[in-house]
Amino acid sequence: MKILHLDTNHPLLLEQLKDLGFTNHEDYTSSKEAIEAKIADYDGIIIRSRFTIDKTFLDAAKNLKFIGRVGAGVENIDGDYARKKGVTLIAAPEGNRNAVGEHTLGMILSLFNKFNKADHEVRSGKWLREDNRGIELDGKTVGIIGYGNMGNAFAKKLQGFDVEVLCYDIKPHVGNSFARQVSLEEFQKKVDVVSLHTPQTPLTMNMINSEFINGCTKPFWFFNTARGKSVVTADLVSALKSGKILGAGLDVLEYEKVSFESLFASEMPEAFQYLIQAENVLLTPHVAGWTVESKIKLAQTIVDKIKEKFC
Repeated sequence: MKILHLDTNHPLLLEQLKDLGFTNHEDYTSSKEAIEAKIADYDGIIIRSRFTIDKTFLDAAKNLKFIGRVGAGVENIDGDYARKKGVTLIAAPEGNRNAVGEHTLGMILSLFNKFNKADHEVRSGKWLREDNRGIELDGKTVGIIGYGNMGNAFAKKLQGFDVEVLCYDIKPHVGNSFARQVSLEEFQKKVDVVSLHTPQTPLTMNMINSEFINGCTKPFWFFNTARGKSVVTADLVSALKSGKILGAGLDVLEYEKVSFESLFASEMPEAFQYLIQAENVLLTPHVAGWTVESKIKLAQTIVDKIKEKFC
């Protein structure tokens, strides 16, 4: 079986697939149209987020048996059409869930203790202790929206803290010893911290909006290490200005391109200009699951799943 690799990944992916008897071809630069012209020659493809695998692409891939997505989400793939054509989708949420959990916890502790602000001030010669008095996570109610691999991993990281952990998910019976599943009504009534861990689907697009925010009883802290388009940034900024949202940690942004490799190319939206100036906002460039260790785990997970299914 021949596999076309469309994005660079950890070398073990190529090495182990070769050892399993697969023939690896690499093309990291050709246009989508050029790939479509030759994709019929391949039984499998490995991709991160370089471009969208749509109906046109899948129709051209006449012999395709599987798509390996080296990451958690598969929103860049028309999954329904792929399955209709008998193509197996293989993702690797297990590979970076620990990294996402650690990153989310790090963002919370950083904002609660004003690490970025304090660091900048000390480097500027300022020694403002009272201005940098932090708050503690203990005693808070942490709410997790989306309780799959990522939500579970984050909840597990919270076990060392004296916190109540709630989860809300459209699937029933997903709660466990790390988090108690509740209704949206109870969730919004109790939370002090909201952490988003949902995939990008039609149901999750723009789900964090003024209606959701105003439906929460208390002012709360908000963290998003999932997908940027799940948040209406203008509504988030309005809530930051009013104090309904006390602070935000954003690893993903509404303005990201589909590839996740860059932001918008044109003028910065007004809401984003506010975010980059706000001291109670922490921004990272879609790297919550992007660790040295997760690069290895993601690649290994894809290999293991291909081996299980096709060897």
